Amino acid sequence: MHQPSTVIQFRWDNSYAERMPGFYVSCAPSVVPNPVLLRFNSRLAEELGLNAGEIDLSLAAQIFSGNELPAGAQPLAQAYAGHQFGGFVSQLGDGRALLLGELVDGHGRRRDIALKGSGPTPFSRGGDGKAAVGPVLREYLIGEAMHALGIPTTRALAAVGTGEQVMRERSLPGAILTRVAASHIRVGTFEYFAARRQDDHVRALADFVIERHDPNLMGEANRYLLLLKAVAERQAALLAQWMLVGFIHGVMNTDNMTVSGETIDYGPCAFMESYSPHAVFSSIDTGGRYAYGNQPMIARWNLSRFAETLLSLINDTAPDRALTEATDVINGFMSRYQALWLSGARAKLGFAIAPADDEEDSLLAQDWLDLLEQHAVDFTLGWRRLADAAEGNPELLEALFPSVDALRPWLERWRRRLAQQPTSATAATAEAMRAVNPIYIPRNHRVEEALASATHNGDLVLFERLLDVIAHPYDERPGLEDYAQPAPREFTACYKTFCGT
Repeated sequence: MHQPSTVIQFRWDNSYAERMPGFYVSCAPSVVPNPVLLRFNSRLAEELGLNAGEIDLSLAAQIFSGNELPAGAQPLAQAYAGHQFGGFVSQLGDGRALLLGELVDGHGRRRDIALKGSGPTPFSRGGDGKAAVGPVLREYLIGEAMHALGIPTTRALAAVGTGEQVMRERSLPGAILTRVAASHIRVGTFEYFAARRQDDHVRALADFVIERHDPNLMGEANRYLLLLKAVAERQAALLAQWMLVGFIHGVMNTDNMTVSGETIDYGPCAFMESYSPHAVFSSIDTGGRYAYGNQPMIARWNLSRFAETLLSLINDTAPDRALTEATDVINGFMSRYQALWLSGARAKLGFAIAPADDEEDSLLAQDWLDLLEQHAVDFTLGWRRLADAAEGNPELLEALFPSVDALRPWLERWRRRLAQQPTSATAATAEAMRAVNPIYIPRNHRVEEALASATHNGDLVLFERLLDVIAHPYDERPGLEDYAQPAPREFTACYKTFCGT
């Protein structure tokens, strides 16, 4: 059944399993009847040192389904808690995922290798622990899109069909994802032990995180406060990147916020089309808590929950001082996020240098967003066609607006600001803008048609095509014009995404 395999040689170095007893439950994946490899990420495999060119893909399905465990794997379900839509749940944990182990990749980075959809665990809370083809391929696709956009993210190494049906609203073909992450440690991991007043466990976890993600802090007297600052900095950078491409996570619970600063869990996520700070696509976010424009504030809220778990470590003899120091970090989050967002927006606007006062660019960027919202302009195309205007070809940009008059006043301000740049080479400015303003994102209707074809017809052609398109999001290519276009308004008006559980 679960016999060691020689198909793929994983050079495991399982620090979490070996050094963190009490933080997980050992658990084997369920056996599936007929595993079939749907997609294998050979580039990521090479990055991980797995010699992708030598892998027997027909046998690899046994590994990535969990039917055969690679020698040295130590499968475990991690414990964590979480604030879900603001309410605290003291025990969540890996209900359908298993960490197989860790390895150090070709760049010296430690990476988790985990299965998702591999069957029930002690944390499943009555669930089947399985996953369906659609959600598995969604996570594969969106994770690779985020990676191509340069946004920190977990990634998919493989997707495997299990040959069995899983019951959700209806019967669906089952699948398992192999997920690669810098680590799977979440704010909710800290909350799990803090809620149980296991201060020694919180300290051990913080020390583990510091050694893994912030080794420069080891030995520092105030390392736990510095850890909070480091996690806040990573989250500020991540949220700025999300916002600059119009990404909506959809379920920013504390158990879905990593301390590594990677995007994790692509359930009810989507890319915004016509710009609106109120955009929500998650079927379960009925109150709009995790709407696009709320995401930075929610990140700050989540970081506050993280800070609470660290207070006794920051200063166990002077609680008031610990609270003051942690509060200062949290209070500084929004200004740091805004600075990072403005820096990114400045690049998207074509400004290579900042003015003496940020207010000019901040107002110009905000007025641009207001203009997009007022006229329901597609977020991605609005930014991208601004590059054409920088090159002296405003027609494609103007076509996105109901009239040239609606755009002209702002465009004149923007051109005056561009004239302040050190170079007047319009082609160079346009090229720089295209390098940060994607032309292709995973358009929601394209994602859905690809997942529907895979789910109902077993046909991966549309999935593979879309995966190829989003792998090069900044390079406009002939023949792909349809992939740059937003969905029909009637599609977007009623579009909802789901958790997949």
